[in-house]
Amino acid sequence: MLPWIKLGETTMPGGGAMTLMQRGTEFSIMSGVITLMNSRLSNSEVQLATLSAARIGTRPKARILIGGLGMGFTLRAALDCFAADSEITVAELVPEVVAWARGPLAVLHGNSLDDIRVRIHQGDVATAISGGQPFDAILLDVDNGPDGLFRPANDRLYNAAGLAAARAALTPGGHLAVWSSAPDIRFTKRLKQASMSVEEITVRARSNGKGERHTIWIATRPGKADSAART
Repeated sequence: MLPWIKLGETTMPGGGAMTLMQRGTEFSIMSGVITLMNSRLSNSEVQLATLSAARIGTRPKARILIGGLGMGFTLRAALDCFAADSEITVAELVPEVVAWARGPLAVLHGNSLDDIRVRIHQGDVATAISGGQPFDAILLDVDNGPDGLFRPANDRLYNAAGLAAARAALTPGGHLAVWSSAPDIRFTKRLKQASMSVEEITVRARSNGKGERHTIWIATRPGKADSAART
C-alpha cells in the first residue's frame, strides 16, 4: 500500500485546515480526517455539469456560475458540455485551491483554467451571485451539502434569503443546481418555497455506477429565456 504524501496545506476562511494529499495517482483534499473530495470519486461532480448542460440545451451565450473549483471535475465537464459561446465563471474562496490547480493538481485540471470561456472569481460565491448580470445556471458544490458542514458561513447560501438571492440571479428558465453527499428533505422544501420547480436526482460517486449515492437538486426559475437579448 502506497503511503499518503502531503502536498499542501491551508486554512479555510473562517477557520479549519484544508490539506492536499497524494497516494500514487490518487489525490484527496481533506479537512482533518474527513475527505472533502477525492480524484477517484468524481462522477457526481461531473454530473452536476452534465445534468445542467442538458437543461440549458442550445441556449445561446449561456452564462454559468460554478461555486467551488475543487479538483476541477465540474469545470472540465462544463467545458465539454456547454456550447462554445458560453461564459463560465468559477468562484473559489480559497486562493491555494487555485494555486494547486496550476501546480500539483495540473494533471487533473489540464488547461481548463486557460480556456477563453473561463473566468475565475477569487472570493465568495455569494458575491458572484449578487454581482448584477444574471446567470442561466448556478452550480453549487462548496460544501458537503446544504448545511454549511465544513464552513458554517455557507449556510446563508441555502437558507430562504440565500435561495431568494439565487433565484433573483437567474434568467427566466434558468436553474440552480446543488450538489450534496446526502438527501435533505428540508432543503427540498425550501427550494419549493422559493418558487422554483425542483428535481432531486440521485447519482453515484463512481463513473462505473458504483460508490456512494449523492444528491443533485436542480431548481428552475419559471419562465422562458429571451434568446433575442443574447444575440
